[in-house]
Amino acid sequence: MAPRAVVFAYHDVGARCLSVLLAHGVEVALVVTHRDDPRETIWFASVERLAREHGIDVIAPDAAGLPALAARLASLAPDFLFSFYYRHLLPASLLASATRGAYNIHGSLLPKYRGRVPVNWAILRGERETGATLHEMVAKPDAGGIVDQLAVPILPDDNALDVFRKVTVAAEIVLDRSLPALVAGRARAVPQDLARGSYFGGRRPEDGRIDWSQDARAIHDLVRAVAPPYPGAFSTIGSSTLRVLRTRVMDPLPDPLPGEREKAAPLIHLEGNRIVARCSDGRSLAILEAELDGEPLTATHFEQRFGRAGVRPGETQ
Repeated sequence: MAPRAVVFAYHDVGARCLSVLLAHGVEVALVVTHRDDPRETIWFASVERLAREHGIDVIAPDAAGLPALAARLASLAPDFLFSFYYRHLLPASLLASATRGAYNIHGSLLPKYRGRVPVNWAILRGERETGATLHEMVAKPDAGGIVDQLAVPILPDDNALDVFRKVTVAAEIVLDRSLPALVAGRARAVPQDLARGSYFGGRRPEDGRIDWSQDARAIHDLVRAVAPPYPGAFSTIGSSTLRVLRTRVMDPLPDPLPGEREKAAPLIHLEGNRIVARCSDGRSLAILEAELDGEPLTATHFEQRFGRAGVRPGETQ
């Protein structure tokens, strides 16, 4: 007899992992998802559309409506409850409805980067790898025992979308190779040592403001972490708003020893036909893609507006 599951899911990871369950013959009795937010750029797959294509009932309650689902889930008597990039914390009453366990896919190598937007945080903090983790769900978010996880690399110029696509594939692989053991009752969860990780909260568009007192690598990591389809890194330049969408560190030099770094005044200027930001650590960033007041910023436009010698971020022209 096929196991029965209730699935809470959203985004690309939600769609791919729902597909894995269906491919393994799991009976999905109900999919709980989110209504798309009209204020958000919807660049990812629709879990609702996929579920309806397979004739699965779909609902999209808000967070306040989740406790009321307890009776419905009890009547469905699911063997498993799965959460795949669902954005609300599931109350204990829902987790208890699954007779054989509740499991979540998280987009990091737990216990690192528990919490919200783990891919963005990993890039922002200069990590060289992240991944996907299948773990038990408990009352505390992202804290249950680990069933399986798979690492993916973060290359120096990868942006958040690049890494998220890798994490989506990792999530699909982890679930696909772990599901037979879960269904057979042979899966073993290893408790997390939460002291080895940290919890991170959500990010807002205003958190993309560039702090020009930081070094070039830190600014580059911010640009990568919030690059489109996320809101993007931004700064004032002259009397305008500069949105920095893609950069590259131009000086592959070793980091200086403590006390050896001399702070420089940041400057955005032209070098040849490139817009370049000299950062406070003396390194430079090539600004490969940017917008000024919502319009694409080219080297020609920059020179016409600011001259080749450039402008210091925050100065008024």
